[in-house]
Amino acid sequence: MRIYSVGGFVRDMLLRREGFDIPEKGDRDWVVVGATPELMLEKGFTPVGTDFPVFLHPVTHEEYALARTERKTAPGYHGFVFHADPTVTLEEDLRRRDLTINAIAMDENGKLTDPYNGRGDITRRVLRHVSEAFEEDPVRILRIARFAARFPTFTIADETMALMRHMVESGETDALVAERVWAEWSRAMAAVAPVRFLDTLIECGLWDRLLADLPMPDQTMRETLQRAAEASLSAESLIALLFTRCSSQRVVTSLCRAFRMPSKTAQLCSVFYITSPVFAHCHNAESVAQLLERADALRRPERMKTMIRMAEIQDNRAYPALTRALAAWCSLDAGRVVKTVKNPRDIPAAIRTARLATITDIAFDED
Repeated sequence: MRIYSVGGFVRDMLLRREGFDIPEKGDRDWVVVGATPELMLEKGFTPVGTDFPVFLHPVTHEEYALARTERKTAPGYHGFVFHADPTVTLEEDLRRRDLTINAIAMDENGKLTDPYNGRGDITRRVLRHVSEAFEEDPVRILRIARFAARFPTFTIADETMALMRHMVESGETDALVAERVWAEWSRAMAAVAPVRFLDTLIECGLWDRLLADLPMPDQTMRETLQRAAEASLSAESLIALLFTRCSSQRVVTSLCRAFRMPSKTAQLCSVFYITSPVFAHCHNAESVAQLLERADALRRPERMKTMIRMAEIQDNRAYPALTRALAAWCSLDAGRVVKTVKNPRDIPAAIRTARLATITDIAFDED
């Protein structure tokens, strides 16, 4: 029984040696060679796998998977049969992995096993598939696009891009499900170069399969998304910025539903699509009040703060007066206003007038 650290932990360790600023993670993935499920249970491990044997360490609770091979039996990424027994070698286990930089193992003494020259590809800054098994899982296209966004100095090997195009053309990617697409997409939008994720989908042809209703990003949008990434805006904010190029709110709603986005994300996309053209035209208290009302700023002040920042990124200008107006709008003591109104039917108008008064003296033209 031999135990190896594999995957992201080893990859990131080697990247740090190459000068990449990558934080160390406490948890790792492990592969166990030469063991059986019975032996793992004897050593106190807890089984958690259903499709293949995965166990939790009795102390660290990290995942330990028995070395395995896999065979494609149906379209998509569910159609696999896994084989795990003590005869499966470490090299066979690594061969089923997606990229050479992820197919490196390290033993307890720090010795590396690198049968597919992942270290060489790290040095050359290349994202390269390990074997033809890459094309058996369409999610791997999204993963490699996300890696391109995370590591912008890396290029995708020509043969790997050709394989990705073939997967799209053959219909293999038609088996992708919304949850997996959203998981990779949202993570990529939080990367240092999110546009590279989109460009990779465009280059391999997957954009037309997944996002045909969304216009491809032009240069202005590319610059907007990069500014947003550099300003550390959330992934959801970047997607909402991207969706401002949709042809209608109906398309925005349709895309959010198609990818089963969280309701908070869908609402941000929808509200910002409606309000984004308005920010640059708020030159007086009344126009600002209408924007705040339309954005439901009173009930969602944090979302409004986010949208002001998004508008600043989109328009490449600052809106400090809007931020002050939001604070004033939300700070009104409505209870005091209610006490001064005799007719209950006049309460909404009185409260709005009072709120409007709180922002009347703000100089919005200075934004």
